[in-house]
Amino acid sequence: MFAIRDFARRLRVTAAGGALLCAASAHAAPLTVTHWGDGMYGVPFAVALDKGYFKEAGVDVTGFITSEGGGTTVRNAMASEIPYGEVALPAAISAVKQGVDLTIVHGGVQSLADLVWVELKAGTITNIKQMKGKSIGYSSPKSTTDTVVTIALDRAGLTGQVTRKPVGSSSGMLTSLQQGAVDVAYMTEPSYSAKKDLLKIAFRSTDIVPDETQTVGIVRTDYLKAHPEVIRGIIAARRKAVQYITAHRAESAQILAKQYKMDPAVAASAINNVLDSAPKYWSEGSFDRKSMDEVLKGLILVKAIPDGPFDWSKIVDESLLPADLQTKK
Repeated sequence: MFAIRDFARRLRVTAAGGALLCAASAHAAPLTVTHWGDGMYGVPFAVALDKGYFKEAGVDVTGFITSEGGGTTVRNAMASEIPYGEVALPAAISAVKQGVDLTIVHGGVQSLADLVWVELKAGTITNIKQMKGKSIGYSSPKSTTDTVVTIALDRAGLTGQVTRKPVGSSSGMLTSLQQGAVDVAYMTEPSYSAKKDLLKIAFRSTDIVPDETQTVGIVRTDYLKAHPEVIRGIIAARRKAVQYITAHRAESAQILAKQYKMDPAVAASAINNVLDSAPKYWSEGSFDRKSMDEVLKGLILVKAIPDGPFDWSKIVDESLLPADLQTKK
């Protein structure tokens, strides 16, 4: 696996050939979605595929490419036949900083409603203030969970008073809890709904950071210029799916269970949990600049990027969004 900086150099060399390949197969290809199969980010894509919304919009989506997130997902997206992906906003920002020529074209998940902090059932913690002198597990350095827990402890006045430990994936997190390596650790939906008989929520991310953009849609810039109609179609299909999920939770849970190969009851619990906590959990495509700025603050706190001004206008293009979702000038 090569670094984003090396990838950026290779991308510039191969962009012309890649554009020709993309043009030849622009309407029949998989899309990249971070944590497809184990995260809530992919639910609109599952519904759009199942309901035929992509085909209605003129895009033949054959499936989904995924990874454990971060820079790997960005690299997967940029090298795909359709070099588009819904990826973590911190990963998109890091890629831009390393010189990858990408454009952010739509908002994705704009809440942390799927990210909770849990302990074993016998635990007694009910809010973050009780974490003083205890330990907390996050996934990996400079990840979303690292950023969120850093912000949370900072706002609670507990910086330096809680031991922070990287615990890896959800399975590693659960092992860490059961072995007593940490008192509290992160958990995301739908994993929490699948394991809730073993766990209890100590506190929710939304209790500390009410609004934070987790994911955005990105496109390799050269492809965007050559095939705006493809990206416009993806955005339209995804929007229609978000509207369907909001209006038809039970049916959407059935689709999620089929696409993710999970228990329908777990799928229903996960969808209800995120929408009950944040009715606008999935953006229809519009941007929430305030919640995007929260991500920047967190990245600066974990020293993933240097402090200083950041010009969203250089990497965000709203022109592919329906007119009613574009920022009013």
